[in-house]
This record gives sequence, C-alpha cells and structure tokens, in this order.
Amino acid sequence: MRKIKRILRITGIMAAVLAVTSAGVLAAEAPNIAEFLPAKPAGLGRPAADRTAWKALAKTEGYRDIVDTAAKLIGAPLPDQSDDLYLDFSRTGNRNRWQRVAGRRRGRIGLLTVAECLENHGRFITDLQKVIAAICSEPTWVYPAHDRSLANFKGRTVDIDLASSYVGWELATARYLLGDKLDARTRKLIDENLRKRIFDPYMGMVSGKRRANWWMSTTNNWNAVCLAGVTGAALATIESRAERAKYVAAAMKYSKSFLAGFTSDGYCSEGLGYWSYGFGNYVQLAETIWQATGGRIDMMEAQNVRTPAMFPRRIEIINGVSPAFADCSVSARASLDMVHFLSRRYSLGADPDGDKMLISFKGRLPISMIFSFPSSISAIHRGHAAAGPGVRTWFDKAGVLICRPTPKSKCVVGVALKGGHNGEHHNHNDVGSYVVVAGKTPVLVDPGAEVYTARTFSSKRYVSGVLNSLGHPVPRIAGKLQQSGSGAKGVVVKTKFTDDADTLVLDIRSAYAKRVPQLTKLNRTFVYSRAAAGSLTVRDDAAFSKPTSFETAMITLGKWERSGRNAIIVSDGGQSLRVEIDTGGVAFDIKSEQIKEDVRTKTLPTRIGIALKAPVTEATVTLKITPVKK
Repeated sequence: MRKIKRILRITGIMAAVLAVTSAGVLAAEAPNIAEFLPAKPAGLGRPAADRTAWKALAKTEGYRDIVDTAAKLIGAPLPDQSDDLYLDFSRTGNRNRWQRVAGRRRGRIGLLTVAECLENHGRFITDLQKVIAAICSEPTWVYPAHDRSLANFKGRTVDIDLASSYVGWELATARYLLGDKLDARTRKLIDENLRKRIFDPYMGMVSGKRRANWWMSTTNNWNAVCLAGVTGAALATIESRAERAKYVAAAMKYSKSFLAGFTSDGYCSEGLGYWSYGFGNYVQLAETIWQATGGRIDMMEAQNVRTPAMFPRRIEIINGVSPAFADCSVSARASLDMVHFLSRRYSLGADPDGDKMLISFKGRLPISMIFSFPSSISAIHRGHAAAGPGVRTWFDKAGVLICRPTPKSKCVVGVALKGGHNGEHHNHNDVGSYVVVAGKTPVLVDPGAEVYTARTFSSKRYVSGVLNSLGHPVPRIAGKLQQSGSGAKGVVVKTKFTDDADTLVLDIRSAYAKRVPQLTKLNRTFVYSRAAAGSLTVRDDAAFSKPTSFETAMITLGKWERSGRNAIIVSDGGQSLRVEIDTGGVAFDIKSEQIKEDVRTKTLPTRIGIALKAPVTEATVTLKITPVKK
C-alpha cells in the first residue's frame, strides 16, 4: 500500500507539472520535487575521490586504453578555432569545417577528465584546465549554423542550442567528477559560464522574462537534446536544491513536446539516426532525473515513452538493414548501447554479456557515466528474450509498412513501404517511396540524407535532388515532382495482411495535385510476397483529364543493365534483383541519370526512370521485383 501511495503521489506531481503554463516558473511543483533531490548537487557517475569505483572501472576492457590515449594529448596544442572560422558558415554555408575543429577541442574535456579519474596522478589537470579556459573564452558555444544572424557571436543574445547544451553538460560533469582536483579559478570559470550561457537564459525563458527558444516547444530531437544538457548541468552543479527542482519540473513539462513528435504507434519520422540522437538524449534526461531523485521520478514508464523505445526493432527490415527514410543514412543502425539499455530497462530480454559492452568511454561524459556505473537497469530483472517484430510491422498512424520473410523460409527479400506525408520532421518529398533489401544489401533504396549545408535547412531545401522526389522511387508527372507540405500525403485505401503476402494500396494523388491539376487518380499498390525467394510488385494506376506524360522510377546505389525488352537487372553488394516492367503494351523508355548531390553514400544514387513515350489519359505501370538466383 505504501508503494502504491508513493506512485500515486509521484504521478500526481508529474501530471501537475505537465499542466503548468509556459509563462510560469513552476514554483508550485518545485517544492514537492525538491524533497526527492539530494542536499548537494550530484552529477552522473562517481567522483574521482571514489577510488574503489574508478579502480574497478580501470580494469574493464572498455577503459583499459583511455589513459594511454589521453596521454598523447599532454602538451599537444589545442586546435585553433578563430573568429574567421566561425564566420565561414556565413560566407560559404559549409557547416563541417568549424564543427570538425570544435569537436576536436570539446572532445578533449571528456577524454582528459576520464583519464584523470582513472589514473588520479594529476598529470592531465593542466591540459584539461587549458581546454576549459579556451572553451570558456569562445564568444559563443552555439553552432554557426544555428546563429545565422550572428546575434550570439556578436553578443546581442545568448541562445541555447544542441552544441551549447552539450558543452554545458560536459563541463558540469567534469566539474562534478573532479571536484577540487580542478583549481578554484577553473571551478569558478565553469560556474560563471554555465550561469551566463545556460542557466540564466534558460530560466529567463521558463519564467517568461525573455522569449523562449523555439526548441522548448518543438516536437523534434532538439527538444530532448537541449533539455538533457541543461537539466544535467543544473543537477550536477547548482547548489540550491529548490533551484534544481525547477529544472526537473521544467524538463518534465517541456519534454512532453518531444514525445508528441512520435506517432501513437511509435514511428519516428526523423529517421533511425535521429531516433538514436533524439530519443537517446531523452533516455539520458530521464535517467539523470531518475538517479537524482533516487528513482522517485521515472520518466520512462509512460506508454508514450515505451512505444517509441521499440522503434529500432520495429523499423528494421531484415539482417540489420533499416530504411533511410528522412535525413537518415543508408547504413544507419540504431545505437547498440541504447538498444541494449532499453531492452534491460523494459525487461525485454538481452544478452547477459551486453552489460559489459555498455561499460566504455563513449566520447561524451554523461552517456559514458550512465552506462559505466550503476543505473536504473541495475535493479531491473533481465527477463526472458522478447519475440522479434514478426513478419511485418505496420505503423498505421504513420503509413509505413515493413515486410519480412517468414522465419526459416527460402524468402530472402524484405521491404519498407512509405506513405506518410511531405511535412514530416527532416522531411523528404517521398510519399510512395520504398526500399527493397536482398540478403544484407538494400539494392533498391531511398538514398537518405545529403551532407548538410546552409541550403539544407532553408527555403531552398527541395532544390536538392535527394531531398525532393527526384531522389525517390516515385512518379514524375507532366515533368513535375511532388510538392511539399503535410497536405501531400499517402491516403491508405486498402490493407490486406496474410502469412503469404501483404498488400498496401495508397492514394498518392495529393502529392502532385497542385502542380498537376489534370491528375484525377494516382493509386500506388504494393504487394509483397513471401512465396519462394520473395518478391515485391509495385503498380501505379493513374488517370488524367487530358493527355499527360507519366514516368515512374527506381533508385539504386549499384549498377543496372537491360535484360531483354521488358526487364532490367539491378545489382549491388553481391545481390541482384530482376525488375519486370509491364505498361500494358504502351511503349516506354528507360532513362537513367545520376543524382549529383553531395550525398553521404560512397556512390552517387542512380535514378532509373520508366517513362511512357507518349502522353496518356490513363496509365498502369507495374514493376515486379524478384531476387536473381546466384
């Protein structure tokens, strides 16, 4: 009964916090939360003074080489990060040159801190303090790409972004772990910069005294990442327990926006890579609060958290391959560390040796400390191995279908089929897109993200041939590509799922309606068969009020060749697919073109267009895709 009352009390606090308006300082809820917090601030992991804990960590495989690696940095000059380099983005739109240098500078914080905690001889402190002083002298911690007006660089404002929140949490964690091993001047420097660059701006936003940064109410990864950094830094360094409680209350409130970004079936429209980043930071935020409150506040228990946590296992097609929908990499894989952590957290069953995998330095202090020291999973029962996602995953709210072979069958093909809409997070204009995997290779692909530049997140985003529909296996009609916006969507007309085959019919006319007003019908039918080696049939049924040109397409990172009059062979990664083309007797051309954008893949994507030779008022084009026997 006592446990039930405690749960009800905590649930009541959380509900009250989530109901507070954004203009409030959460003062009413903070005193209740303050009761759960320790008298003194505490970060993640164990302070260096706990020699028993760090000596044990030093013996693990994941930390065995850290001291030697860090020793190579002793006396090494810090990479120069000039004002001119910061302004490079404003001049050229290139994000990588500044970010590459910043990563090398900021990456030293964690490495030198951990090395000192492991060795405890003081030889890394001088270099670490130089790094901290250099970073605290930077005009801003905000990425140039997030400071297009240069308001932060010129000191007109202090915003919080992905970069500054990370730096703040990293410095706060280093301060907590090392304590007075850092000299008084450095500790004061960290405290002053956290107050100036993180805490005062943030609480000004929470209290309504200044305009809130957009990420506080957004539903994408920014919300979770920034909240994690700000809250983690506060819990690790702020002396006042009452003040720390305000940060917990605010995190509980504002993180509700991030969770709202997932459909109720747990789909992450940002893609698998951003799931690892965004949801991974939500997990870090929740774990930090769990540890700070001794497990009394658990932000991982709600169903709208559990469902997104299952996304990686449900989005996988076959053999570790997942679709590169949105700004994702074709080779994207979910963080194995995070998947294992969540499997243990939710008692889904996990490899007993997986806990050893977690214990290593991950490049950043907070996540390393979560995984390397006792956490919420330490008290969770390991449970039995959970069943896999089965022969299909149907994200019915997102309009995304993943089809897999029957276990132990001869079928070697798996597919991902996408409806959705063209106003999603990290959106690509890709309604009707699909991916076909043979063995371990995505032979027909969605090419994923481009290398980010200023154009990527601007009004010119869809100039890119891999972000607009040219880079996706969808029709081009009257020479027009798909339009963007949530009104361009795949409406589910029919689903039929059986053990032998899965059928999905989408009405995708709205993706072209404004640009091709004469289009009166465009249905795309997918039929995935598990028979024999497996197959996917893609049929487009189109109708027009006047003769109009029509073509469909496939995308590959591999090679292709003709195979007779009505078929082609597409090959990549030692796998080949045969594509039989049926236009109902209408003459067609095959038009191949490379998509010449700065992509993240080793080869440029090739668009294989199947174009009807003459304008039509009706068209039915069918592609049957089957694996080629080796």
